[in-house]
Order: sequence, then C-alpha cells, then structure tokens
Amino acid sequence: MRAAAAAIEQLLAGRALPGALDQATNDYRLVGVSRAAARDIAYGAVRQLGTVRALATRLNARPAGAGIGALQLVGLSELLEPQRRHQAVIVDQLVSAARDDPALAPAAAFLNATMRRFLRERDALCAAVADEPEARWNHPDWWIDQVRQDHPRHWESVLQAGQRRPPMTLRVNQRRGTVEAYQARLAGAGRSARQIGPAALILDDPCEVGELPGFEHGDVSVQDLAAQLAAPLLGAQSGERVLDACAAPGGKTAHLLELSDCRVTALDSDAARLERVRETLARIGRAAEVRQGDAARPSDWWDGQPYRRILLDAPCSASGIVRRHPDVRWLRRRSDIATMARRQSEMLAALWGVLEPGGTLLFATCSVFRAEGDQVVERFCARQADAQRQPVIWRWHGERQEHRISHLLPQSAPHRDHDGFFYASILKRP
Repeated sequence: MRAAAAAIEQLLAGRALPGALDQATNDYRLVGVSRAAARDIAYGAVRQLGTVRALATRLNARPAGAGIGALQLVGLSELLEPQRRHQAVIVDQLVSAARDDPALAPAAAFLNATMRRFLRERDALCAAVADEPEARWNHPDWWIDQVRQDHPRHWESVLQAGQRRPPMTLRVNQRRGTVEAYQARLAGAGRSARQIGPAALILDDPCEVGELPGFEHGDVSVQDLAAQLAAPLLGAQSGERVLDACAAPGGKTAHLLELSDCRVTALDSDAARLERVRETLARIGRAAEVRQGDAARPSDWWDGQPYRRILLDAPCSASGIVRRHPDVRWLRRRSDIATMARRQSEMLAALWGVLEPGGTLLFATCSVFRAEGDQVVERFCARQADAQRQPVIWRWHGERQEHRISHLLPQSAPHRDHDGFFYASILKRP
C-alpha cells in the first residue's frame, strides 16, 4: 500500500504511472507477487481517482499532506471494491502502513478516523459526489466535455469503457500456426481463450507473457484487437517497400512481416524504444530496416527511394487506450490535443513526399478525439490535390456484414472487445 501510494503521489505531481511505480516498488524492495500487488492497487486507485478525490474532499476538514493524502486515496479505492478484501483488514493494513513510515506516522490517527467515517457514512458520501462529473466518470471535466461533443450518441459508453480493466488480447503468428491450434496449446497449458479476430484471442484470465506457450519463439504476441487491424488494412504485398513510421515498440512492424514478405523500414525518433523494435523482430525471427529519425523530417533519414505503402500510427493523446493507461487522462491537458493534431499534420504532410504515386498511406491514432482523426485527414485531403481518402472496410469476427470504419470507439462486445482507435486510408493519385 505504501508503494502504491508513493506512485500515486508522483502521478499527482505530474509523473507517468509506469515510471512512478517502477521507482516506488524498487524503493520498497518489492518483488514478485508483492510488486504485482502494488501495481494492481495503484492502477485501481487511478481508475477511480475522480471518485476518491471527491470523497476525500468531503472527509477532510483541510487538505491532507501529499504523502498521507495519497495513502488515503489508495485506501478509499480499496474500500470501494469490498470484494477484494474485508474492509476491516483494508483499514487495519492502511493504518499500519502509515505508522510504519516515520514521515506518515503522525497522521495515522487522521487516516484511521477518516476511513472509519467513510465506512459509517459510505452511502451518503457516495450519493453526495454522484452528481459531480469527475467523480461520476473518473475523467477530467474537460475530457468529459470533449468526448460528449465529439460523440454525442456514445459519450457515456466511451467514458464507461475507460474505467474498465482491459483484457489481455493475443495476436497469433499465423506463419507459425493457426489460431485454433494455438487455442488448443493454451488449453493444454490450462488457459482458456476465445477468438475475436482473424489472429486475435482474448485470454479469460491474464497472465505474464512468459507463461504463454511459444511466446519466446514468436508464436504469439500481445496486441489489442483495434491495433491488430492496422497491418491487414494497410494490405502490404510481398516485395513491396513499406514504411512503418513511429514504429516503436514494434507490434505493427512485426504484424506486417507476419502477413507478407514485404520490405519494411521501421522508423522512430526514440533510440531507446527502437531497441524494443529490434527485440520484437528477433523474437519473431523476421528482419526489417530499423532507422532512427523524425517522421516529419524525411531529409534526415530517407534514402530517396519511394514507399508503396506507409503506416503512420501518429503520436496522440492516447485517449483511446485509457483502460490500459488510466494515468493518461489525468496527465493530459486540453491544450495538448491541438498540439498533437499539429504534430500529426506535420508528419502526414512530410511523409506524403516519400509515398510513390499510386501508393497508400494508412493514418492511425489511438484516440477518440475527432481533432486527432477526421479533422486532421479532412484538412490534409482538402489542400493536397493528389490525396484521395478511401473507404476503410472491416468485417468483425463472427459477423457476415462488412462495416465502414473510421473512429473505433472502445467497447467490450463479444467480437469487438477493443480500445479506441482511428483509421483513414489515403490514396496518392498518380
């Protein structure tokens, strides 16, 4: 609990949760199950951050200090999920966590009193915060307003999806075997899964990747269903020259090479993240040209030979994947969306020059905001005379009907359990 609270304290100061958790669990020397438990507690608290902060405001006569305040938020989050552990055990462990820390010990009695008050007045306190948008939806007010504006018919389901725990979705390497065969391998290892896409399986119970049969040999990878659409939608054929811009950590690069013998250049501006691309390629036993460079500045890295197909999975707010990265919603600011959209437009315009006439560019973002999807593409096509937006067609597993897609909103339907994503296919007219 202390490690989880330390990570939450850093998050509230502006640090991304994964790095904060790594530091906190190292500081408290947690390993194995304890490290996983701290991660689970911290992520649970962040998913309910709007609610627990609103509750804390009503419980506290004055603002709590950063350390004890973070521990209080963790405790409230745990108490909101009573099926996890008995509430008396949670309060006892929470107070012990404060007493065992010299910096927090003076406030242990305050923590005990507010937790017990919450248990006594739980229904009334929860009802009191239910009408506050941040407490109800566990997203910042500006985020709620933007989703409502962009998706007036579906905004509630989008926000609800962001509060759920994500599934563990696998992508079967079909060069190594069929989905059905891998499903049988999972069953032999005591794990059940259901198919939701051409190469996609969802595990009934998540596990460590090292426990997946054949993972170390590239038989399977972990990738959300929405992200698995990128490679087949791009439609690269064997022998074609393909650019995967913003390629790290390499999931889509690998998928392209699993589907065809195309010649891929994997580009990313981050040298450290490119190492993950190399590791992914080595694991699946495939090769690509890996280059460091800014997609918006081809003159720094392009060899002058045009690409037949380009995948631009552009940097964005990550608003479509907040069920996996719940800290994102609390770290982003409204102004970030316009900044991201400008960056996407710069990349799109720059990469158009390295695409051969008759070629296709697939523009993608893991965002639910229209400013990072349709609006970017519409502006580009309006000013680029040789750009023609093409329909993006997909048939979901288990369905006969084909669908025209652009903004995929996050959902958990039987054959459509996926994050939020945007896709647009743009043809460069000869």
